[in-house]
Amino acid sequence: MDGASKITLASGAAEEKLAEKLGALGKAGAEQATMNKALALGVPYIDLRKFPIVPESLALIPEEQAAAVQVICFYSTPEELRLAAPDPQNEKVQDLAYQLGERHKAKSIVYLISAESFEKAMKLYAALPKTLELPKGVELTEEDLKRYEGVIADIPTLQKTVQEVSTTEFFAMIVAAALKLRASDIHIEAEEKDIIVRFRLDGILNEISRLPHERWKQIISRLKLISGLKINVTDRPQDGRFGITQKGVTIDVRVSTLPTVYGESVVMRILKPPAENVTFDDLGIRGKAYQELLAQTQKANGMIITTGPTGSGKTTTLYTILKMLNKPGVKIITIEDPVEYKLAGVNQSQIDHTKDFTFAAALRSILRQDPNVVMVGEIRDLETAETAIQASLTGHLMLSTIHTNSAAGAIPRFMSMGVKPFLLAPALNAIVGQRLVRKLCEVCKKPTELDADKLDRVKKELSALTPESGYTVDLNALNFFGPVGCNECNGLGYRGRVGIYEIFTMSPEIEKMILGGGISEYDIQAQAMKQGMITMAQDGLLKALDGVTSVDEVFRVAD
Repeated sequence: MDGASKITLASGAAEEKLAEKLGALGKAGAEQATMNKALALGVPYIDLRKFPIVPESLALIPEEQAAAVQVICFYSTPEELRLAAPDPQNEKVQDLAYQLGERHKAKSIVYLISAESFEKAMKLYAALPKTLELPKGVELTEEDLKRYEGVIADIPTLQKTVQEVSTTEFFAMIVAAALKLRASDIHIEAEEKDIIVRFRLDGILNEISRLPHERWKQIISRLKLISGLKINVTDRPQDGRFGITQKGVTIDVRVSTLPTVYGESVVMRILKPPAENVTFDDLGIRGKAYQELLAQTQKANGMIITTGPTGSGKTTTLYTILKMLNKPGVKIITIEDPVEYKLAGVNQSQIDHTKDFTFAAALRSILRQDPNVVMVGEIRDLETAETAIQASLTGHLMLSTIHTNSAAGAIPRFMSMGVKPFLLAPALNAIVGQRLVRKLCEVCKKPTELDADKLDRVKKELSALTPESGYTVDLNALNFFGPVGCNECNGLGYRGRVGIYEIFTMSPEIEKMILGGGISEYDIQAQAMKQGMITMAQDGLLKALDGVTSVDEVFRVAD
């Protein structure tokens, strides 16, 4: 029995060794077969069974997503991401590779691996520390805001306090202050000896604080961490975003970094959704211009174009029109770059240049969706312009923007793109030129006297108002207000902004001018003013007479 037992055990050991050899041969054969498949498909191959995968690369794809899509990231640099999958041509794998490449601004390559390689790599997730999960944004509770209430009450107090707090608290405090002061942007810039923090308040940059340059690495690392940016990339621009959660509402913040001599320049744009019930009156559109623009929005077809530089409120004007038109029986589609604010009941689409989903391509596609109203974020080229014009002539109401300095300048701009005059003339309904001026603080504003030169300039502008405009002004009884500064406006003298506009609608006379060709914006402006259009400067001065803004502010933006 003893001998039989020994023989049986020996035979069992031999069988195990034989099975191991056969298994090894089988695995080698499987790897060879995978390699041959890669050659046939024309994709790269790698054996991950002994490849050293670093945790940072593996963590780029969450474990649940890696298991569901059947793909892992085994190598990463600032320029390149290498992924591996048993089926690299799977659509979900390709989509994830594209998304990762876009998110990290890097080239994505997908390798073919065997099933065993994938299983071995997946086991490495167990060793990943849970602390690799990154925060998704900044959460500000009511307790935080109350805690910072005294600190962010005014700019001088804030300037002193932010120099003494930790980096984490610095960000919470800066964001809370930006929300309280209604800043549109936060700028953080590295200079030779300092870090400068500035807020854009009502369109003007105001310095909030200066910090020692030694804190730069901590601040930029924290910012990149919450924005989903690469911490080790400092020599090229990056774009990211994070959310601010306040009272259960998430406010998006777009983050842009740019390499500079002493570090990086960071701009955080706070995308606060426009108020739900903003009207033309809230925007500052009034009088005859209000009535004419309102009438044009009720038409079933044609184009309404807004013009002005970046930050002049064009998007808010278009969104206000969309909200007015957004009714159950109306289908609205927008094409934006990017989609900044979400509108309930509106189909919003974002262009993607990397996939050739341009304004023109998107516009051609959405017209097959049979919309009533279409908004195109910007008309930049002939193809987009012609497609938009054709759509407006075939039963669609088109809303869009174009970059010119005045409403009258939009027509020569279209024609310089190559748009045919006989198509442009019947397509245009209205053109809105606009700027934003700061509103005087209602608490501290006071009457002011203008010097002789400025008064002469005001009288020259207002004397050009025609009876058709609906306004009459007594040039011998002009009273204006100026800024002072108080706690309510943080010592700035201004609080909030309002638009100043020039709006003209198409007329037979302007149509004839367009069809005749060879016209300038000055010819069009002169004819529009004959019809009753008031210029942006005139609209601003009328608002200054009402005590809404100051003369200096009007001339600053409408010069």
